[in-house]
Amino acid sequence: MTDRPTALDLPMVDPLPPETQKYFDVCQDKLGMIPNVLQAYAFDIDKLNTFTAMYNDLMLGDSGLSKLEREMIAVVVSSVNKCYYCLTAHGAAVRALSGDPMLGEALVMNWRAARLDARQSAMCHFAEKMTKASAEIVEADRQALRDAGFSDRDIWDIAGVAGFFNMTNRVASATDMRPNDAYHAQAR
Repeated sequence: MTDRPTALDLPMVDPLPPETQKYFDVCQDKLGMIPNVLQAYAFDIDKLNTFTAMYNDLMLGDSGLSKLEREMIAVVVSSVNKCYYCLTAHGAAVRALSGDPMLGEALVMNWRAARLDARQSAMCHFAEKMTKASAEIVEADRQALRDAGFSDRDIWDIAGVAGFFNMTNRVASATDMRPNDAYHAQAR
């Protein structure tokens, strides 16, 4: 099997703008690869920049949520949506950040099977409900997050991460986006 960003045949901009090439070089240095999702978006630098800006803000920006918690949300949402790309890539991130391969696997299959604390369970439940039936979220759902220790800002961030992955899951599935082969072996 070889890495293939997507089944769609959209060529990357060639040559890449210097800023984009620098970003790809950083990915190569830090991750040992350029994630296929970035390569898939590289047919249109404006779309790539928009995607990476939103991802970086939600997943790496200032938040009361830890990086692990944000990755857990990504996996819960991706599990509901059955997004092969994101389950593979973000499942690997959960394994790496937690140091617990079983946590990553449980979240991929069914977050309720994972050994989670009350805070994590409330967060996963909210992300799942938002994915399955966002119009049914009511104040009691937000209050359950507050009761678990989340601030209103944290609730915004949970919703933002869940919303982002609901969008990206759909794009990845619709375009047959494939995860890099390297993700499968990471942190096991």
